[in-house]
Amino acid sequence: RAELVWCCTWLFQVPGRMSALDRVVKPKTKRSKRFLEKREPKLIENIKNAMLLKGGNANGTVTQALKDIYALKKPYAVLYKKKNITRPFEDQTSLEFFSKKSECSLFIFGSHNKKRPNNLVLGRMFDYHVLDMIELGVENFVSLNDIKNSKCPEGTKPMLIFAGNAFESSEDYRRLKSLLIDFFRGPTVPCVRLAGLEHVLHFTALDGKIFMRSYKVLLKKSGCRTPRIELEEMGPSFDFTLRRTHLASDDLYKLALKQPKALKPKKKKNISQDTFGTTYGRIHMQKQDLGKLQTRKVKGLKKRKSAGAPEAESSPKKPRQS
Repeated sequence: RAELVWCCTWLFQVPGRMSALDRVVKPKTKRSKRFLEKREPKLIENIKNAMLLKGGNANGTVTQALKDIYALKKPYAVLYKKKNITRPFEDQTSLEFFSKKSECSLFIFGSHNKKRPNNLVLGRMFDYHVLDMIELGVENFVSLNDIKNSKCPEGTKPMLIFAGNAFESSEDYRRLKSLLIDFFRGPTVPCVRLAGLEHVLHFTALDGKIFMRSYKVLLKKSGCRTPRIELEEMGPSFDFTLRRTHLASDDLYKLALKQPKALKPKKKKNISQDTFGTTYGRIHMQKQDLGKLQTRKVKGLKKRKSAGAPEAESSPKKPRQS
């Protein structure tokens, strides 16, 4: 019995032991094989999905805010309606579990307490582990239902606008800008249609606050080919304050941004591009002898015979043979 106890303690104390979640799962059916193939690493990543969770003490404001953000993010989002008693800045295991379960690399966690009222935690994952987390406090909130205007259809790709020097000067605001772009960018499209530019998300950093506004683009008649553009607020509207942050180290952040070699464009020899996208090519040629260069023949440049030179006898023309 003592030997058995010693073996069990050795198994638990040896570092680097593989847990049950990290074991290689071999598929037993074709369906499970297809499911595991979808989760394998790919050269071109899938569209990033987001999960929205609420804590055990979330109030009505936080719940409605999560629903409105879910309406903007659909269909690339999962909204959990049950409460989850967890604290992201102290323990991230539950978030990592839900991320692996729902195949989501982005998340928003809403909570409310006396110390931090109306709290939203935005974050993203790398290899199913928390990479960045930024905590925002909601000071002012206007819901989608409070603004009685027409809304954009589901799945509309928004145009993102960032205003304010803080997004370029502060490291926390710079990471927040990158996180918001990652969250709301939507799918990558090969071309843009003018009528499809319907939704605008505007973020302004001013006096220590972040103002988020959502507008619908209206194309009006202008009397010419180019339409007149008007913006109509459709909600939701947020006034955020920056609270706690949990940012990845520079090495881990650089590793998360690394691209495989197959996706990197191959450098073509003697071809370059300028800042405007104009392509320039360089051609290497041997040294030319300009004395042998064939030029255009002009009658005025021909050499004439001198007057004293004897004229050559003209040869008789031969009759054409039929």
